This record gives sequence, structure tokens and C-alpha cells, in this order.
Amino acid sequence: MKVTYIEHSSFLVELESCYLLFDYFQGEIPGMDAGKEVYVFVSHRHGDHFSPAIFGLADRYPKVQYVISDDIWQKRVPEELYGRIVFMGPGEEKKVGQVLVKTYRSTDEGVAFLVEVDGAGIYHAGDLNHWYWKGEAESWNRQMGEKYHKELDKIKGESVDVAFLPVDSRLEEYYCLGADEFMRTGGAGVVCPMHFWGDYGVGKRWKAEECAAGYRDKIIEITAQGEVFSPEL
Repeated sequence: MKVTYIEHSSFLVELESCYLLFDYFQGEIPGMDAGKEVYVFVSHRHGDHFSPAIFGLADRYPKVQYVISDDIWQKRVPEELYGRIVFMGPGEEKKVGQVLVKTYRSTDEGVAFLVEVDGAGIYHAGDLNHWYWKGEAESWNRQMGEKYHKELDKIKGESVDVAFLPVDSRLEEYYCLGADEFMRTGGAGVVCPMHFWGDYGVGKRWKAEECAAGYRDKIIEITAQGEVFSPEL
């Protein structure tokens, strides 16, 4: 497996039989083998997770298919691509080509994805996170936590080799709260911070946190766009 960090929450995962592209909105997509299948995932409609530019990939990659959250209006999709697109809402499971896709309800918009292919489980959270905002009422933050833990309970029995999780420094001291809870609940073989708005020191800080003592060796430190790493499964 080869993983390329593109930007923000966008990653390209190359496996033996296919590519998985998550939440692309801008940045440089590495060249791909046009003979392999390409699966493009969109977790929700926010502009930092979705761009109609993804539909241009169909001009270069004849085996591209799209798995898109159903909060994105169908009119934003080119009609000529309707046959290549699967819309998914929360709590669904579908076989798309050779990949098995499971979805979970985001605590913001859209869905999170668990993708199973080539014997690997790849989880992309989208905006499913424990968004603890200091400016919100305690009742709001409590409900947020309850909603997040409800989804974690659904995921914890799954086999996750690589997880892409929001680690957002705008949350101040709660920046890694949701990611830490994910790793403590079910965990993953390797975890990649995302949604950190260019704060490339966030992975190093998370590794140094006391809460990460049991899994810090699983945290990938991302330091630049285009960075490539190869997790051992």
C-alpha cells in the first residue's frame, strides 16, 4: 500500500488492484495507472472536501467510479457520469466494483467511509469527529460527544488498517480528542492526521501527548503536501 497526502483531508491510496481517492478539492493528484480501477470518495458537500474537478478524472481514467455522500445534490454531477456514481447515506453497506463500502453518520455533514479491498480496511472519517468547541454550550458539547461515541461503537468491531482522522488545532486543547477516542475504542494499525489546516506540527504534538502513550508509534507525522508513506499491513 502506498499513501500520498494531497492536501487537508485528501489522500490517494494505491493498492495492488486499485486506487482510492478521498475528499479531493484542490492540490496535485499523482499520476495513476489508467489500467487500474480508481474509486473516488466524497464524504460531504463542504468546499474543503468536495470539488466538481473530480469529475474530470473520467476523461483520463476509463475505470473511475465515484462514491458520493447523498448530501451532495445530483445536479452537481454531470449527467454522462450517472452510471459511474453511487450515492450513499449514513448506515449503508454497498459493494461498488471490487470494494466493499460501509458508511457512518457524520457529526457534521455527510458520512465517514470504511472501505475494504485487497484484504485491507481503510477508514476515512470525513467530518465525523468529536467537535468539542469551547464557545458552545456544555449541553451542545455533551450531545456532540454522545453522537460521536454512538458511531464509534459501530466501528469498533471492524478491522481498520489505516485511519484518516481529523486532528484540528482550531479546537485548541481538544484538537485530538476525537482521534484519541477513536484509537482507544477500536483503533487502527496506522493513523494519519488530517483536517489540520496547514498546521503540520499537529502530528508531532499529538505523539507527545500523554493520552497517546499506548499508540503513538502508530501516528504518521505529515509534514508537507505530496508526502508519501507505505504502511505495513
